[in-house]
Amino acid sequence: MKVAVLQLSSQGLSSTKLLNYVRIAHKKNVKLLLLGEYILNPFFHELTQMSKRMIKEQAKHQIKILKELAVSYNMIIVAPIVTFKKDQVLKMVAKISPTSTAYYQQQILINYPHWNEEKFFDNSISTPLTPYVFKVENIKFAILSGFELHFDDFFQKLRKKNIDCILVPSVATFDSYERWKALSCMRSFTNNCYILRANRIGEYNNDTHGVWKFYGDSFLSSPDGELLTHLGNKEELMIAEIQHSTVKEAKKRWGFLEALKKREKSN
Repeated sequence: MKVAVLQLSSQGLSSTKLLNYVRIAHKKNVKLLLLGEYILNPFFHELTQMSKRMIKEQAKHQIKILKELAVSYNMIIVAPIVTFKKDQVLKMVAKISPTSTAYYQQQILINYPHWNEEKFFDNSISTPLTPYVFKVENIKFAILSGFELHFDDFFQKLRKKNIDCILVPSVATFDSYERWKALSCMRSFTNNCYILRANRIGEYNNDTHGVWKFYGDSFLSSPDGELLTHLGNKEELMIAEIQHSTVKEAKKRWGFLEALKKREKSN
């Protein structure tokens, strides 16, 4: 199956670039397109200065555009978006197909003093962790936010679900690209699955926080823990191919899951 990452900066209400890249991806027979965080919305600190009414209107507009693109180009679009449920502001990932729309609510949010999403958003943090899993043809996907990739608890839940590819939209900055590559390749290897990571580009700048540069470096890592392909720090579309057979062979070759199953049976 062909999958793609669209590496962009925040697009506001404009859909021109998104439309152009979706057309290109469609011509290349891409089945699933992944966007990074804070592309359909302004970056977090800018978002906190906006009115709830403006955030809500922006979300409605962006979801409408994504639905139209998914139908017109017969494609699944996975895109982080800030939206509303009643008066709650929620950080979500939308999975939009030609026939349906579903949402994954981020379950662990950044809570650092300089970047406190947990305080701003109304996402539930009291329910048990539940990974979002869906299947396209013979490929089984899971969605985790970039921050959630750090937590073993998700992978304990995903271990028995035979995931082929984990989709990781992110908004990484502060020259953390080497750490991200190491983390993602490790997760790919120990779980014998692909990780498709989309990171945004552009800058955030104000008097309080200075200049934050989002460096891109979106990539695909293999079920053997190798970096297969990656982008630079510019606006780009990355198209790659993933195969269920490759995942199946890696799981059999390394035998990590089988070792755990044997232990569970003996206990």
